[in-house]
Amino acid sequence: MEYQLTKFIHVLLAIVAVGFNASYGIWLARAAKAPQATQSHVLRTIKFLDDRFANPAYVLLLVTGLFMVVNAGIPFSRFWIAGAIGLWLVLIFVGAGVYTPTLGIRSACSRARGREARSTSACRRAAAMLGSSSGSSS
Repeated sequence: MEYQLTKFIHVLLAIVAVGFNASYGIWLARAAKAPQATQSHVLRTIKFLDDRFANPAYVLLLVTGLFMVVNAGIPFSRFWIAGAIGLWLVLIFVGAGVYTPTLGIRSACSRARGREARSTSACRRAAAMLGSSSGSSS
């Protein structure tokens, strides 16, 4: 019973984490042609969802996954277990090392007033990585 409950929570966390991340592109595309205030709000909302829901769900995915492996007595040397842990590490590296800082830069650029703030190279790179969410990529 304990294993089944953990598996249910594990799958639910995966749905939450991936579902939230998948929705960001929709949010950004819909905000691309919106006024600056709307774009800023959308970027802050995405950052909030990422920080409060998606990222904690990814951490808890590791915890529940490791618990199930240990509880079931499956060796970590199994290919699919090692592959899952490797994939998790890659996702964490990309998310924490690339996407989250880029989202923060883009959000700061969106809040900044004035054309020169939006045209800095850091803002342009962040806009390109996030799909030009501000609607002005210059």
